[in-house]
Amino acid sequence: MKTKSWNHLLRRQLVGAALALGLSALAAPLAQAQLLVGQSVGVTGSAAATVKESMLGAQLYLDQVNARGGVNGQTIEVVTLDDKFDPKLTLENTRTLIEDKGVLALFMTRGTPHTLGILPLLDQHGVPLVGPSTGAMALHEPVRRNIFNIRAPYQREVQKAIAHLSLLGVQRIGVVHVDDGFGEDALAGAQKGFAANRLQALFVEKFDRAKPDFSAIAPRVRAQEPQAVIFIGTGAAVVDGIKALRAAGVGGQIVTLSNNASGGFVQALGDQARGVVVSQVFPSERSLSYAVIKEAIGLARAQGKDLTPAMVEGFVNAKVLVEGLRRAGPKPDRSRLHAALESLSRYDLGGLELSYSSADHTGLDFADLSIIGMDGRFQR
Repeated sequence: MKTKSWNHLLRRQLVGAALALGLSALAAPLAQAQLLVGQSVGVTGSAAATVKESMLGAQLYLDQVNARGGVNGQTIEVVTLDDKFDPKLTLENTRTLIEDKGVLALFMTRGTPHTLGILPLLDQHGVPLVGPSTGAMALHEPVRRNIFNIRAPYQREVQKAIAHLSLLGVQRIGVVHVDDGFGEDALAGAQKGFAANRLQALFVEKFDRAKPDFSAIAPRVRAQEPQAVIFIGTGAAVVDGIKALRAAGVGGQIVTLSNNASGGFVQALGDQARGVVVSQVFPSERSLSYAVIKEAIGLARAQGKDLTPAMVEGFVNAKVLVEGLRRAGPKPDRSRLHAALESLSRYDLGGLELSYSSADHTGLDFADLSIIGMDGRFQR
């Protein structure tokens, strides 16, 4: 288990960030980092590429906030523990963050079984989790008191993809999914999508999360001659699976979900990336019509970086976290932060409107489709 605090990263970049924003480095003296936020996430493991980008997006916004003196005079420190995308380590890390580190909140966990597994700890200690990077319906319905979702559910993504394929006349659609809570949830959305469009799945294949093996699956998929395959899984496993399908001669459209919307995913696919459809739960990283995207682009360029969809998710999540901390007042605790988050009603993130209440912790309902172009960028 590795411990990595963002605090030293923030301090190192504060002066540069302040100058990039046209601020005096002395105009906003730093308070001691007092707002402690915890994160257990797969810094290494199969989701590492997307995790890195989403964390970078969040850091862009947190750097800016801390450069301006923090929230109510207190800077934000995110303590990140590497769970290697292992749900058992996620639970262990979360216990450490809550009970030993005393964090105010958890932030941007990744993975459906990982997040579901820590629910009892969150409820036991009354710790809000802001922006879990999973669209599992089980985190939306019923309402989980301490889960504050931001992204739309996976089921909405899959249904949108199937509706789009059906509109194009594509009917022979199969599903390959990881055999865990994430895969089962997205499969349920696919079944709803098929029913809504009067279709049936051509096939449903599943693979082991811990040891994915596509040597037998790929030939079976090829034998079905699908027009499209919806591939539900994470990072490295989906990359390996797509390559196995193509090597076996599967020529249909490949569709995967927003958890793979990262530059690292595209890079790992290499020559097989072009034409893969990836659903999205935030506006395009190049859409200047959204103020939040324009803001993120400006901060990324100031650091010599190009914005990616995963960075957008991290950036938006950080904005919600900071607004909750601001509304929690100068002496925030877990209870005050929870109440502050539930007070967010029609909150404008910059062209995206987010609302919470005691009866609704869903957040946004945005869903779109993109396709990886010849240049390796997501096109809509």
